[in-house]
Amino acid sequence: MNGSYISSPIGILTALCGVGAFFFFLESQTKWKLFNYFPPLIFIYALPAILSNTGILANKSPVYDWLSSTVLPIFLVIMLLKVDVASTVKVMGRGVFVMLIGTAGVVLGAPIAFLLVKSHLPEDTWKAFGTLAGSWIGGTGNMAAVSEGLKTSGEGFGLAVLGDNLVYIIWLPILLGSKHFADSINRFLRVDEKRIRMLETSAQTEDEGQRENVKMRHFLYLFVLGFACTWAAEALSMKLPEYPENDPFLTASSWKILLITTMGLLLSLTPARHIPASHELAMALVYIFVANMGAKADVSGLTSSAIWFILACYIWIAVHGAFCILGAYLLRVDIHSTAIASAANIGGAASAPVVAAHHNEKLVPVSILMALLGYAIGTYGAYLSAWLCQLLSG
Repeated sequence: MNGSYISSPIGILTALCGVGAFFFFLESQTKWKLFNYFPPLIFIYALPAILSNTGILANKSPVYDWLSSTVLPIFLVIMLLKVDVASTVKVMGRGVFVMLIGTAGVVLGAPIAFLLVKSHLPEDTWKAFGTLAGSWIGGTGNMAAVSEGLKTSGEGFGLAVLGDNLVYIIWLPILLGSKHFADSINRFLRVDEKRIRMLETSAQTEDEGQRENVKMRHFLYLFVLGFACTWAAEALSMKLPEYPENDPFLTASSWKILLITTMGLLLSLTPARHIPASHELAMALVYIFVANMGAKADVSGLTSSAIWFILACYIWIAVHGAFCILGAYLLRVDIHSTAIASAANIGGAASAPVVAAHHNEKLVPVSILMALLGYAIGTYGAYLSAWLCQLLSG
């Protein structure tokens, strides 16, 4: 740490925030198509990893622990405030169940893929599978939360980020391209035309509400909720037993993240969900945490594991896709809703509106609701995936 050019806490925070700000500024100003296939997330993770592994940025500092123990739980609470399960079910109907079946595909696809390649991966790679499941069920925030709860190594988090993005550049075009085959796919899925008309009408009449101007006091409200829930979850997690005793999966840090998630969901049922800018603030904090994970990573051993992990990810996404199609067939749900449901899982709030806009612009508000539902269940589902993989790891 002493030999690094940037080692003071304020210097490290400046670097981490600066990396995130730079790539989002670059995306907004240049409109490069590169970012359609490689979103800022991968660069925000990769650049700090390069800086810390070349000695420019310290790879050990108290600021990294503080970001993990305090900032991460705060953004998780704030992120979950906007979840509205009732509105999502009202508009999407059976489409919500397709999303949940797709979620089951992610949960069960993880141990299937892990079982096929585990002999070529380090022993604790099951944590990387659980971490990636957080992203594929919910979003980046869930991935960060699960990685902290499982104490995933920087290298494991790097594998999750790499797998996430390399699958994304294949899976997103498939979801977008499915529109061109909508008529034939809908016939195969036995979709009633009335459902498609009903879906468009419901989406049009869904009231998004007027957004209140953001005031200084709103940030104070959000921070006090975040700090209070973190304080309470930390105190409660220390009193809960670790399970199983010999090789604990549910540790104090795991309990803390699960408690935080539950508190955030409970707050979403209160007037707190109407506080403006909660989602934007949460996403800003989550990208700082992603940069934080990159800075802590030792990438020297990443190459040998990456190929097998990426192969597992493609097997995994195939299982998810099969579950989505099966769910759509059983429930007679159209390909537009099915593509949005999968995007809400795999891509989260960043990708679901893109897929919705391509299929039918009227469905964009619905896609955001579905992505928020993914946030709600992402952490729980990811822990289940991680547990199943741990059982198979022996």
